[in-house]
Amino acid sequence: MRQCVGCGEMKGKKEMLRIIRTSEDEILLDGTGKKNGRGAYICPNKECFAKAVKVKGLERSLKMAIPKEVIENLAKEMEEVAAR
Repeated sequence: MRQCVGCGEMKGKKEMLRIIRTSEDEILLDGTGKKNGRGAYICPNKECFAKAVKVKGLERSLKMAIPKEVIENLAKEMEEVAAR
């Protein structure tokens, strides 16, 4: 079970998306759930993502400030994944 950094709900690992911070301080959406890096889990909907950004849940979980451009790119990637 993993906790969403947006809504705080506990769900299975497979039901959630993983966002990671790599050792080079890149922020990426981890589709496999197996890439190396510090991870944060989020429900695959834009409401949870918006809440995670607003309350700084992603920044807290990844232990770094996230630039606005990276947040916009993550939002686009999440929309593409949710559309599948």
